[in-house]
Amino acid sequence: MTSTQIAAAEAKGLPIGALLGAMVSIQIGATFAKGLFPLIGANGTTALRLVVGALMLAAVLRPWRVRPSRAVLPWLIAYGVNLAALNLLFYAALARIPLGVAVALEFCGPLLVATLSSRRATDFVWVVLAVAGILLLSPFIHSGSALDPIGVMLALAAGGCWALYIVFAQKAGAELGSQTTAYGLVIAAALALPFGLAEAGTGLIAPAILVSALLVGLFSSALPFWLEMVALTRMPARLYGTLTCLEPALGLAGRLPVPARDPEPAAMRGRRRRGRRRLRRRADHEAAGAIAGIGA
Repeated sequence: MTSTQIAAAEAKGLPIGALLGAMVSIQIGATFAKGLFPLIGANGTTALRLVVGALMLAAVLRPWRVRPSRAVLPWLIAYGVNLAALNLLFYAALARIPLGVAVALEFCGPLLVATLSSRRATDFVWVVLAVAGILLLSPFIHSGSALDPIGVMLALAAGGCWALYIVFAQKAGAELGSQTTAYGLVIAAALALPFGLAEAGTGLIAPAILVSALLVGLFSSALPFWLEMVALTRMPARLYGTLTCLEPALGLAGRLPVPARDPEPAAMRGRRRRGRRRLRRRADHEAAGAIAGIGA
């Protein structure tokens, strides 16, 4: 094999390796994000991961050195806005439906892009196999309980945002490359932060969650979005849409939070804790009344 052939093989392997790395990183980040849900809620976790990720990429990539042109600016803004919507919608869905069902529904987005951009029969075969794999790895077809229709719609909306994410990322990334991720995360963080503050308040800056926030920002935002941009600017959309369907399998193989797991939504945990506190106060009040009656 000549040096030219080796270089060509490495060039083809780079985007696939970057995409696989992004999938692994997201699964690692999910393990740390799981611990933040009961502390700062879904919107708080989303805002925190985007803000921390944006700060990390801004420090490393220094995007202000490359100014976007007027032609690419609308695509860049659309990319950032869509990034915020994708994360907020998906975590809102998790508060209403099981994680596995939400992930299975969200994957409709990249699968739709893969289907619409496919031209050969073999492309459609891979799409069908990807759909079958997602269904087998998720509890969607095994769930006998009714699903919250709002949660289903939120997950499907997140899938639609994921489809648009592929288009916007490729359009903006064609000019800005990896700097697109840095700019996009800043836009997404600015849009998601008010939702996080409304839910968690000053809990977003609590010292107790500092380490988890840094890890979630790195593995759930900064690293995977940067790696995905490396992949999206070097591979066709249909290949990206098909390969992303490997993510549930990677998570399951690593025994990380994936469709097979179903963590209790943060909102439900919060309601349960508040209910326990009300019960304790009521019991204390009744006990105090009984003691006062005895004294009388």
